[in-house]
Amino acid sequence: MSRKNEIVYPYIPNSVPEIKAKMLEEIGVNDIETLYEDIPEHLRFKRELDLPKPFLSEYTLKRHVDHILSKNRTCQENINFLGGGCWQHYVPAICDEINQRSEFLTAYAGEPYEDHGRFHALFEYESMMGELLDMDVVNVPTYDWGQAASTSIRMAERITNRSEILISKLIAPDRLAIIRNYCQPGIRIELIDYNPRTGLVDLNDLETKLSSKSIGFYFENPSYLGTIEDQGQKISDLVHNHGALSLVGVDPISLGVIIPPSNYGADIVCGDIQPLGVHMQYGGGLAGFIATRDEEKFVMEYPSRLFGITHTTVEGEWGFGDVTYERTSFDKREQGKEFVGTMAALWGITAGVYLALMGPQGMYDLGKLILQKSQYAMKRISEIKGIDVLLFQSSHFKEFVVDFNNSGRTIEEVSKFLLEKEIFGGKDLTKDFPELGESALYCITEIHTKEDIDRLVQALNECLQREEE
Repeated sequence: MSRKNEIVYPYIPNSVPEIKAKMLEEIGVNDIETLYEDIPEHLRFKRELDLPKPFLSEYTLKRHVDHILSKNRTCQENINFLGGGCWQHYVPAICDEINQRSEFLTAYAGEPYEDHGRFHALFEYESMMGELLDMDVVNVPTYDWGQAASTSIRMAERITNRSEILISKLIAPDRLAIIRNYCQPGIRIELIDYNPRTGLVDLNDLETKLSSKSIGFYFENPSYLGTIEDQGQKISDLVHNHGALSLVGVDPISLGVIIPPSNYGADIVCGDIQPLGVHMQYGGGLAGFIATRDEEKFVMEYPSRLFGITHTTVEGEWGFGDVTYERTSFDKREQGKEFVGTMAALWGITAGVYLALMGPQGMYDLGKLILQKSQYAMKRISEIKGIDVLLFQSSHFKEFVVDFNNSGRTIEEVSKFLLEKEIFGGKDLTKDFPELGESALYCITEIHTKEDIDRLVQALNECLQREEE
């Protein structure tokens, strides 16, 4: 009776039977099952995995994966009006050129003497972000905005020694989920209403819920639904009157035309640098930032790395390295305020390249262009019978809510129709904001041309006319 040959996978290390046998012999084990003897029998998987036959050559495997990937509908072939936390902005070629350089791409860790260029680049990124945010201290990027916001709240908790955080309801739902997870245990979360007419924070609700237990109030400007909060100073004053902190989440690309949160009393500012030269990458390419004033009570609560500049033993030469390294988990390990592992430092370098390329005037021009294009889109869409974009009577940046409640169509139906026209419609809000009914969040950036917007308007018109017929 012939013995069934064991498959040798060319892309899985040490899958050759003779090599596996030699490894077992080296560690003094007769059978690989011996390594799993600590796992109770009732937890073990007893049968073979129901997997398709393997592709044993690199070519056939690549061909198979390419076929699967060909089913994707991307923003290269379709016009994209989706946003909601990961936006399609133009990425200058130099951003990709610099962040693919080996000294940045592979510089995972190291100290000033061996990673001088990386530390220097991150210091420059922090400096330009500080200028954009009008803040003194900016950290090396963390995973994403969700973690940045969560860490900001934890920092505020340690500073105030309080136990309750107030959060605007107009926050990204996925970000709120991360905050809920990150703040357990120990921090109670209370949501603050918004004015259904303006889409701004309900100051009466905020004032009612502020107390001596309040860590602070976290809100986003622009909000998740695109409204620009013009009550920032009033909010900060209310919060500060109760000895709490003002925490603001912000889209950094808006700061070319909108004053930074520090100018209306924010104590801690956070957000995501994805708009600053980082591709969407299947929803990834995210990197969060945190910024504060240069005050010890704030600086010593950062869990992440901060790079600074200092003199060296060589006259006229500068060095770049960690600031107050002893406060981090890299130094204190389990005694650290929060554990910080692999961060998104490469995207910080990328954002630094983007900011250096744009400069203050470039950021202003870009913000103005986005405002103009989004206003044009809102005007054109509002002309369609049965559709309303004046749901919130406030200024908007980049994103706005389109109300289909009087159109006779559901968001799902509209999105499917637009997809047939090679258009990604707005993000469905029916589950996350049920009070808005059949509404969707549309996003306009500098990548959208007048023709793109006109094409969307035409497709929406056709969608509604089809229903009437």
